[in-house]
Amino acid sequence: MTFYAGQSLADAVREATAVLTAAGVPTPRVDAELLAEHLMGVGLGRLRAMLLGSDPAPEGYADLVAERAGRVPLQHITGVAYFRYLELRVGPGVFIPRPETESVVQLVIDHLTGVPNPKVVDLGTGSGAIAGSVAHEVPGADVHAVEFSPFAHAWAAKNLQPLGVALVQGDLRDALPEHNGTFDVVVSNPPYIPAEAIPTEPEVALHDPPEALYGGGADGMELPTAAAASAARLLKPGGYFVMEHAEVQAAWIAGMLRRSGRWNDVTTHFDLNGKERATSAVLAGAAPDE
Repeated sequence: MTFYAGQSLADAVREATAVLTAAGVPTPRVDAELLAEHLMGVGLGRLRAMLLGSDPAPEGYADLVAERAGRVPLQHITGVAYFRYLELRVGPGVFIPRPETESVVQLVIDHLTGVPNPKVVDLGTGSGAIAGSVAHEVPGADVHAVEFSPFAHAWAAKNLQPLGVALVQGDLRDALPEHNGTFDVVVSNPPYIPAEAIPTEPEVALHDPPEALYGGGADGMELPTAAAASAARLLKPGGYFVMEHAEVQAAWIAGMLRRSGRWNDVTTHFDLNGKERATSAVLAGAAPDE
């Protein structure tokens, strides 16, 4: 594929769309436009207006389209992922935040309505999407975040430092013992894919870090179970826990929380696609011994 010197932007985007369609990219037209906008820096609205004129294609466009046709994630090419109201820096070594996780953030924000100066922790923050969104959207929140991977931690630091989030590198199984029993909310999107469930999308299978995907054990439930145990340790009595998971894991997670005897009001929540995306619960009784 070659975009010749002097080819119009409209023709180049049209050709790029065809190339990305042939490569199986799920959103070829949008990706073709976003790659052009990345090079031109004019904003997507302005770019679409320019497509009606005779502006030339930007230099280097063919190379970026070829990368995307090779199923390199769009966000790795542009270095940016958009999540709720945030523009996050992302790249190799960090899980790219997904739109369905935005509904998990909304559950946290809705729960915190009217709560003054809440204390919140995001276990397994990745790029910092959840923690950063809570810090940005909940005035006065004291937000903490934990990330195990040094690569993801580095990306999270770039995203969370300007938002005032307290980020630590650590394991969600035992992180923040000095904060036991002090949080109003614990939220987590832990790795949860079963060991044998290899993702079919090349962008996920080849580019998302394995430690951000696989939850441990044949059923993928080792880390989600650990996140629930840490939530019980970190929350105040009556504190709120919400965790993202795969649709097929909803019943298992709800049952696990109920059987523990530590949780009340166990509730499954649906995302915008109608899938069972998250489960929440309220910590019962006294805080665990420290």
